[in-house]
Amino acid sequence: MIQNTLKLSILALLLPGMLYAQNVRKLSLPEAVQLGLENSKNLKLSQNRIDRAVAQLKTVKDEKLPTASASFAYNHAEIPTSTFDFGGADPLRLPKRSDAFIGTAAVQELVYGGGKFRLAEESTRLLTEVAKLDADKSAKDVSYAVINTYYALHKITQSKKVIAQNLEAIASQLKQAQRFFEQGIVTKNDVLRFQLQQANVTLSQMEAENNRKVINYNLDVLLGLPEQTELEIANPDESLATPQQLDAYLQMGLANRQELRSLDLQNKVAENNIKNVKANVLPTVGVGANLYYVNPSGKFIPPANQYIVPMTVGANVSWNIGALWNNKNKVSEARIQQKEVTLTKDLQLDQVKTEINKNYQDYQLALARIKVLETSIQQASENDRLLESKYRNNVASAIDRIDAETLLYQSKINLEIAKADAGLAYYTLLNSTGKISQ
Repeated sequence: MIQNTLKLSILALLLPGMLYAQNVRKLSLPEAVQLGLENSKNLKLSQNRIDRAVAQLKTVKDEKLPTASASFAYNHAEIPTSTFDFGGADPLRLPKRSDAFIGTAAVQELVYGGGKFRLAEESTRLLTEVAKLDADKSAKDVSYAVINTYYALHKITQSKKVIAQNLEAIASQLKQAQRFFEQGIVTKNDVLRFQLQQANVTLSQMEAENNRKVINYNLDVLLGLPEQTELEIANPDESLATPQQLDAYLQMGLANRQELRSLDLQNKVAENNIKNVKANVLPTVGVGANLYYVNPSGKFIPPANQYIVPMTVGANVSWNIGALWNNKNKVSEARIQQKEVTLTKDLQLDQVKTEINKNYQDYQLALARIKVLETSIQQASENDRLLESKYRNNVASAIDRIDAETLLYQSKINLEIAKADAGLAYYTLLNSTGKISQ
């Protein structure tokens, strides 16, 4: 009994830790992006749009196939006045009732319709490619959203590490100040200043933890993970890429941006639409075959020579002559629509160029900030060392000591944030070129 109670007690102590361990997941940046792509609801919607476009393409292809129809009818007639007098001639006597079976079957094929079916198929195929490009862009947007949130979590995690180091240093300084106070070297006010600094940094730690929980939750949702999952992320910016020349990124953007490629396809669709409208003035040619079955005997299986089965084969040519003068405005409208696509692409080109240039300059600035902050940390470290020595020798005040230490740890936090910002700036630059990785 005692052993069982002991086992239950140990299990109760270990259970919270076991549950926490089950909810913690280590995740690298590539793994996070892959999870985001696999679980994105936006991508599932994009895939559904592709499936719909493919189904429409198949439907258009089916319209090129011959059409066929068949019908079979039964008619029953009651004839109350069965005698018809012609006035002088022998009257015509009809039966009191009559039954008949009539069947038809027809097959028709459009031989030439001005190229409308071919143009419709080509336009639908192009729109299918547009849907695929939209899905590709959605995938890149999802990847970038995951990367952005991953870096946000990385920044707050690194900041928390520096804040924890700061708290350890403050605790050490506080103990020292209390010893100095006991020895009569410093005043009670100096001790209170260190305690106030400790409280302020503790508040910063609490705010950072709150922000971490919010970002962690958002990333869980993006990745399709249970919302209670605690994410342990790796450092994503171990090596920052050296940027190429701006022209290289501009060329990548012009070649890879999905919006530009989509507008090129839409321009082809608009061109096909012009040809389709022009085809309205062309004649159409069709061929067909018809089979008739007429059985007036009233019997489902008629006696010999009491039914007929005529068959016809023919061709038809039709031409809407009125289209010669009432179709020109439709052609003009289709050309205006194509011009709108061209102007939209010109506008999009300018936006792509300015976006890439801004992101390129932002990345250059982010790299420069890292170098400046690394220098400032060296200076802040030296300043902190000097003031620590002066404070020990009762030459510097507690305020000077606290300011130097605050400046050092703020510089360290700024450096960690700058490194994360630079890594994200690089992915932002790549994303603006239509490529999320390189």
